[in-house]
Amino acid sequence: MTSLPRALVWSSALRSRFRGLERRDGVLVHGPAGWGEFSPFWDYSDVEAKRWWAAAREAADEGFPEPLRDRIPVNVTVPAVGPDRAAAIVRGSGGCTTAKVKVAEAGQSLAEESERLEAVRDALGPTGRIRVDANGAWDVETAFTHLRELDRAAGGLEYAEQPCPRVEDLAALRRRVDIPIAADESIRRAEDPMAVVRAEAADIVVLKVQPLGGVHAALRIAEETGLPVVVSSALESSVGIAAGVALAAALPELPYACGLATVQLFEHDVTDDPLLPIGGHLPVRRVAPSSAALAATRADDHTQRRWHGRIRAVAGSAA
Repeated sequence: MTSLPRALVWSSALRSRFRGLERRDGVLVHGPAGWGEFSPFWDYSDVEAKRWWAAAREAADEGFPEPLRDRIPVNVTVPAVGPDRAAAIVRGSGGCTTAKVKVAEAGQSLAEESERLEAVRDALGPTGRIRVDANGAWDVETAFTHLRELDRAAGGLEYAEQPCPRVEDLAALRRRVDIPIAADESIRRAEDPMAVVRAEAADIVVLKVQPLGGVHAALRIAEETGLPVVVSSALESSVGIAAGVALAAALPELPYACGLATVQLFEHDVTDDPLLPIGGHLPVRRVAPSSAALAATRADDHTQRRWHGRIRAVAGSAA
């Protein structure tokens, strides 16, 4: 690579605080295959961010595998909000019948989390499915206690995503509960994603395109693990979500709804034709930014400088 691709920095407020964030920002990069997204969270090191850059360049320069399906079932993502807001998010989700509910929020009690799940359960109706995501916040004993109560509140959990931070803790918890365990951070932030499989620490793997280095890299991990896959978002714009959709479309099997309907969490998107669920599904298609949407999501000068500096740091050493 002799020069940097065209890069557009975007920024949007979030409708609800999510994983401690009130805004999300990133960079759109353009190449011969279309648009890709580079948006590692700011707590990721430059070394970790190289995989996110590889995913952006894959999307822009190479494109995606041929799809095996033309639409992807998705869950609605419910942040750590109050029960009334949680129910409203589910009802406005575009027909999603599965909900992923954030739990283990700092400062919130188990009772508050239970009320949120009960509200989601009521909003989904009797055929809905609920999964929870703790982002590795619990030790084994806390996870055991909380999941038992949250399972009751949900009327039965589909699975629990990354309840504990360490692979050995996931394995110990899995031996104690009947709730399926999904591994997310133990895959995307691990030097050895297969450690989860060797330890028999998960029933499901959650794969995110950018942190894993692109669609093709994620497909290889899916094949190596041999476990059911849920494709999830890294809280991206529709351009980034399109890469997750491409991964889900290329998987030989897709037994679970995917966590890709997160554009709904943004106040603004980078396109006038965002990837939003219809009938609980996202269409399989590429996304390009549009002028009016880019004007609404234009980052301030400070954020622009930060992202261009980060591209130089990551791409310069990767070139």
